[in-house]
Parts: sequence; structure tokens; C-alpha cells
Amino acid sequence: MMHAYRGATDRSRAQQGPHFSPVQAPTDHELTVLIPAFNEEDRLEPTLAALGAFLDGTPIDYRVMVVDDGSRDRTASLTDRLGHRFSTHRLHVNCGKGAAIRAGMLHATGEVVAFTDADLPYDLRGLIDGYQRIRRGRCAVAFGARDMAGAGVQAPRRLARRAATVVFSRLVSLLISRQVPDTQCGLKLFTRRAAVEIFSRTTINGFAFDAEVVYLTRRLGLPFERIPATLVNEYSSTLSLSRHALPMLLDVLRVRMRHRGLRATAIQPPRPLGKHRSGSELRRAA
Repeated sequence: MMHAYRGATDRSRAQQGPHFSPVQAPTDHELTVLIPAFNEEDRLEPTLAALGAFLDGTPIDYRVMVVDDGSRDRTASLTDRLGHRFSTHRLHVNCGKGAAIRAGMLHATGEVVAFTDADLPYDLRGLIDGYQRIRRGRCAVAFGARDMAGAGVQAPRRLARRAATVVFSRLVSLLISRQVPDTQCGLKLFTRRAAVEIFSRTTINGFAFDAEVVYLTRRLGLPFERIPATLVNEYSSTLSLSRHALPMLLDVLRVRMRHRGLRATAIQPPRPLGKHRSGSELRRAA
């Protein structure tokens, strides 16, 4: 699926520089799940309820952060009455999904930070799979993948959408990573340190930001794994193959040019993050 996000698709609105060093608050919980949203008041409320109910059934100390990308409806206020685990980080101008994810990643305070879409398109067991792999020290980044054993499709998909996914994925795999051909899967997880290393360097605000994330992961030498992602629903998207495919491919080429001189940083291999702890224990340890 190419993203169900309905915000800005322009390549560059208020782009960040190639790298900056944000001030990071201490971690205070185990998992932050980011949901980028633009004018999502109609479907975001049941999404937050479903995500909260699912995560409440796990031992994970979690937070859900909606990143409101300049919405003109009630999106920014939907987390107000949902308790301390839910919050909204607001961008006052609609900048695009890549910009929203960047902002959320650099403000999140979980030991592991993930993102998915406002319609919860993937089986949430994939989220837990990626989270557990990172906590066990198997990888620093986990990429959802719809093209590997264990993945599946439980939702009808339009022919044009399937064609767009196949064509774009094959082209991007040649330019970005043959190891991660499904760059556009909207389920990705990171250690907090990996998130900062990657998203402090991202520049793409539109739909091609996923490809930049994959490219930076490889250039920085961050260990990653792919996890099966099962598509369980798919709603309409403003993504048009005729209007957006060429700009996205141009963005991918720009990614290679911008980051071609980047070398792997001296990042230690990931280590297990330890047993699940309460939020108060994590705050004392930070």
C-alpha cells in the first residue's frame, strides 16, 4: 500500500537541513507509537480506541502520539480526554507525512519508537513482533514488509494501487536497497537512538520519505530486520500514480545525491533493552 495519509504531498515544504542535533529528553516509557494525521477526526477516534485496547492487553508501558500535520478540523483535540498515555504534537502548517513523522520521532521519549497510519492498516501483531526484536537486541530498526513469508493481505486492493506499489517498489529497490524492496510499508520501528540518527538527517516531507529512511539506515550501518506485515484494511488515498510517481522517483534520486557522502557512524551493536518495567522505574533509571 502506498500511504493512506491525506496531507501535503509536495516534496519540500519547510525542509530541514541535512543534519541537526535535537535536544533529547530522557526516555520515560518503553514504546511510543506515532500516528501522523491530517484532517482525520472522522476515523482517528476509533483508531485510538482500538490501538489503546490492543496495547492495554500487553505488558508494555506505551504512549501514543498523534502528530497533527496542520489539520483544519478537530484532529488535534481528540487525545485530550484519553488519559496520560495519549498526546498530540501539533504542526501548525500542513507540511506532509515525512515532516510529521520527523517531528514525532524527534519528540518521542520511548525506548522504542514506531509509526503506523491513522487507519491502522496492518495487523498490530506485526507491531509487537518488531518491538520484541528490538528489545531483544536483534536489530536497531524493524521494517514492515508485505512481500515476505508470513505477510498477507486481508483487504481488497484496487488494481491501480497494486500496480503503483509493484512498479514503485521495483524501481526504488534498484536505487535504495535490494535488501528492503518494500520501502513504502507504513509500519516501521526504531530504537530511540536509531530514530534520532536517522530522522535528524531526513529531508523529504512527502510520500518518498520512507525510501530516505531506508537509505539512511543502510548508510549509517544500523542493523535492521524485516518483519511480516499483514494488510487488514485499506482506505482511499490521495496518492495518484499519474501525479505523484514521477515526483517521488525524483525525490529518491535526490536522496542518493544528498546522502552520498554519508558514512556509517560508530554505533555499537544493539543490546537487549531489558525486562519490561513500569513507567516510574524507567524514570528512576533515566
